[in-house]
Amino acid sequence: MPEPASPGAWLELAVEADPEAVEAVSEILGRVASGGTSVEPAFELVEEGLAARLDPSRPATVRAYVPARSRAAADAAAREVDAALDHLRAFALRPIGDLRTRLVDEADWAEAWKTHFPVLRIGRRIVVRPTWRRHRATPGEVVLALDPGMAFGTGLHPTTRLCLLGLEVLADEGAVAGARVVDVGSGSGILSIAAAKLDATDVLAIDIDPIAVEATQANAARNRLGSVIRARAGSLPTGEPPADLVLANLIASLLVRLAPEVAAAVRLDGRWLASGIFRDREADVRAAFDADGLVTTDRWAEEDWVALAGSRR
Repeated sequence: MPEPASPGAWLELAVEADPEAVEAVSEILGRVASGGTSVEPAFELVEEGLAARLDPSRPATVRAYVPARSRAAADAAAREVDAALDHLRAFALRPIGDLRTRLVDEADWAEAWKTHFPVLRIGRRIVVRPTWRRHRATPGEVVLALDPGMAFGTGLHPTTRLCLLGLEVLADEGAVAGARVVDVGSGSGILSIAAAKLDATDVLAIDIDPIAVEATQANAARNRLGSVIRARAGSLPTGEPPADLVLANLIASLLVRLAPEVAAAVRLDGRWLASGIFRDREADVRAAFDADGLVTTDRWAEEDWVALAGSRR
């Protein structure tokens, strides 16, 4: 018989996986974890522990948490995940480690995950600072104070970093200051906050997940940007006039399907930035966007992820 768990207990599921297998592993863990998954790329602390350097040669860790009020139900979820991982390993595409589990109390879980998020510098100016860490800003830095909670988007994942790099480039080109921006799939709100801190005047953040909407609202308030960022549940179309800049950090299949809606959301000669694209799906996204008048002018890549940016004809 499984040992009884406290009413506030959670079972942590953790798997180390090659970066190229992270998406598949996340999907498997997400089947049993209603709150979603977190991805922690391997990193080493530098600058006396005040910053981090990512190490793409080492496996990332995918984590998820399932309620353990019923230990039997939690153990059944773990067995389901373990069986699915075995099927995935049978393809022998990329290394995937064993499933690790541990029981944590809610109070411990609420704090334990924070150790995996360091202060992170992205590009020349952008710094992502988890709200529980300190950072002494230098002149010219754009510091994003972030508490991801259960929402996706901390700056640690390549797709988010590529979007932030792209935003910095667009800002250098004058495409962000004074712009009206739509952030599709806002997650934690990290891209909305970056756009606002790069002087966008109005940011509409939309996400189909109410947890993400709450996280975006809370993080906007933490950065004193509540008057600039509007967060609400939903997707495209927004029902509002076309924007100067549309951000879409999604996945390739969604980008292909939403290409007409993305195009309609961008004003003529406006800009767009899309991420979450595996290299082998880049051609599909480019073709779908081009068919709807979205011309690709910029590209950034990290590991096997690609971000694209361009304008609307």
